[in-house]
Amino acid sequence: MTTSTFWDVDFDEVNLLENKNFIITRIFMRGDLPEIQMVLNFYGKEQVLEALKSAQYLDDLTLSYCATIFQIPKSHFKCYTEKQLNPNFLGY
Repeated sequence: MTTSTFWDVDFDEVNLLENKNFIITRIFMRGDLPEIQMVLNFYGKEQVLEALKSAQYLDDLTLSYCATIFQIPKSHFKCYTEKQLNPNFLGY
């Protein structure tokens, strides 16, 4: 994993098992394709999908990418359903 993906974190202090949700969502939002493949190989498809589905926030591009590669509707992602429940009327 590149240091640019975790620029704000001392990665030596991160536990790969305890912090898997953080790592998975950060790689999917900021990483490149080889890093995404590395995460899928390390954690497995089921754990990655569960972490992404339970994520509090995924940007729109990442959400669309995840829904496409896992072939599930966006409505299965917590960040999507919560966003629909709390619309921002000012567009910010």
